[in-house]
Amino acid sequence: MTAEAARAGPNEPFETYRLQRFSAVFGMWTFLASEMLFFGGLFLAFAIYRFTHAPEMAAVARETNLVYGTVNAAILHVSSVAMALAEKAGERGLRDRAAGLLALTAALGLAFLAVKGFEYAEDLDRHLLPGPDFALGRGPAQLFWGFYWAMTGIHAIHLTIGIAAVALFAWRVRRDAFPFRPSAGLAALGLYWHLIDVVWIVLYPMLYLGGRS
Repeated sequence: MTAEAARAGPNEPFETYRLQRFSAVFGMWTFLASEMLFFGGLFLAFAIYRFTHAPEMAAVARETNLVYGTVNAAILHVSSVAMALAEKAGERGLRDRAAGLLALTAALGLAFLAVKGFEYAEDLDRHLLPGPDFALGRGPAQLFWGFYWAMTGIHAIHLTIGIAAVALFAWRVRRDAFPFRPSAGLAALGLYWHLIDVVWIVLYPMLYLGGRS
């Protein structure tokens, strides 16, 4: 770290790093609450249709690719571990280790998207996109796959944003672009990444395990 960066204090208007970190984390929790309301509405709508059309929705859920879904669940869980370790490294001022773990987190996020891309390609090849050429008929089958594409697509968008943010943060950490300890930005970024993992924890059993028990 440069001497100028070492002398730098917290950003205005904060008097201490502790207040700056608290503000960043509180702001992120507020944002995450709004995100959970958004995803919660989708989950509730899916649950209602899943209850009212239980046999049909369970049958069509078996058409999802369990292997792809499980691999992506494992990838995202490992990425959350990497992010948590990066936060710990940041708390201890281990800049290089934190940057490496952040890079690993972003790489795992890209791996998730790559696997999802292969899965989407297979779904399209099997005509599982709701529309005139949908392979499973009308009614609950199209309803299930409409939720599938909407929820996994929105999740992928959130993940893409997270990958970009994590990669940028890792690059700035590597360049010594700002005083690093303690890092309010890393704490807030970690919360956002863990939200992405939590959403997939809900989506995985909803979309991949239903009808397979």
